[in-house]
Amino acid sequence: MTVNILAVGDVCGKTGLDFLARRLPAVKKMYDVAFTVVNGENANVVGVTPAQAENIFSAGADVVTLGNHTWSRYELKDYLDERVGILRPANFALCCPGRGHEVYKTPFGDLAVINLMGRFTLDTNTDNPFYVADEILSTLETKLVLVDMHAEATSEKAALGFYLDGRVSAVWGTHTHVQTSDAQVLPKGTGFITDLGMTGPAVSVLGIDPQQSIGKFLGEPPRRYESAPGPGKMECALMEIDTETGKCLKMEALRIL
Repeated sequence: MTVNILAVGDVCGKTGLDFLARRLPAVKKMYDVAFTVVNGENANVVGVTPAQAENIFSAGADVVTLGNHTWSRYELKDYLDERVGILRPANFALCCPGRGHEVYKTPFGDLAVINLMGRFTLDTNTDNPFYVADEILSTLETKLVLVDMHAEATSEKAALGFYLDGRVSAVWGTHTHVQTSDAQVLPKGTGFITDLGMTGPAVSVLGIDPQQSIGKFLGEPPRRYESAPGPGKMECALMEIDTETGKCLKMEALRIL
């Protein structure tokens, strides 16, 4: 038996939330998607509130993953403990609230989702995501395993993909908000893409108003990021997974305008 799984790139601001709510249900139906993972860490432009996370679930996400802006919203802390469907990077300190991986019951069997964060240039005090992945995998019994690697460096994301090749069903990168053109199945059967891209303003600099981004590079005083106006887009990856072996048979990048 095979199933289609959808991974959706970082939801950015109100435009991203609205676009996701309008378009995700139809995309899931069109591609007969059985399970959906959405990175939601920029739903508030920086961070995500519990209410915004609930909007992502209502739009059709089964799991919401996060990243380096996890702690930007203080009110999220209790929610991370209470809501099993939301994950923060597993390589945060053990004292942090929430969970970094979880096994979910589905009609096609147990499926594990792991959220990891890279260390290169993100300036965060995290454990090594490669070793943390090893530790988590040693505890799992299911062959169906999905990994969201939230990282800055394409090399770190690609290296993790090859490191986990044959041990997980798919690895995808998030955080850089630019969809890469390397969707593929790695030699040992793991689906991989360096970055899913983003769900948010189509005419923007990584979801931000272009004039604000230009101003930053011209040396203007820093200010809170503002989401760009205008139409939205959703960037994601569709994968076909063999439920018996856990291997990925097909990995395809999608851009919905």
